[in-house]
Amino acid sequence: MGVTCVCQVPVAEGKSVQQTVDMLHKKLEQLGAVKQGSFCVDCETYHATGNSSSQPSKLLYVMHNSETPLSCLALFEGGPCLIADANFDVLMVKLKSHFQNAKGHKVESRGSRYRYCDFLIKVGTVTMSSSARGISVEVEYCPCVVPGDCWNLMKEFMQSFLGPSVPELPSVFAAKPEGLFAPADCVDTMTQYLELFNKLRKLQIPGSNVR
Repeated sequence: MGVTCVCQVPVAEGKSVQQTVDMLHKKLEQLGAVKQGSFCVDCETYHATGNSSSQPSKLLYVMHNSETPLSCLALFEGGPCLIADANFDVLMVKLKSHFQNAKGHKVESRGSRYRYCDFLIKVGTVTMSSSARGISVEVEYCPCVVPGDCWNLMKEFMQSFLGPSVPELPSVFAAKPEGLFAPADCVDTMTQYLELFNKLRKLQIPGSNVR
């Protein structure tokens, strides 16, 4: 796993979410990208219960990524994070006296996976309660683990199919521009998905119904 950028792509004017996703697929295929199956990233939200202090309780996010099917990630709001077995969800059920699942708050991004040379691209529809909230694009540059060494190359590649929607350097890298990306546990990638999911939770956009 190399340096990965996750960003939101706006819905094209006059188009639905699905039509915009189809346009992105077409642009990638015109570049020569080859479809390699599908992917899914999801996030469940839990509230800490029994908090007697006046301080609001922290949220706990449990996330899964089809790229790492044997593990999941548990991130506390503001940190820390825990990499756990895939059956961590079963443990959360047993901990319901401490953590309550926020019903109706599950968010997922699901879509197609493409390979183009050293790049892995995933275009997903972000849904919540069967309603499309937006479009996510994940771009991974596989040969490199130092964001500062490959960001300009990644940005140039993303411009080829995203045009003006190319993101700035993700905030997760800002504090460590010369530091190593976290490849083994994909914490940096999932942190970016969590930021995107939390942003899209609050939005409702036109043409959002999912069949």
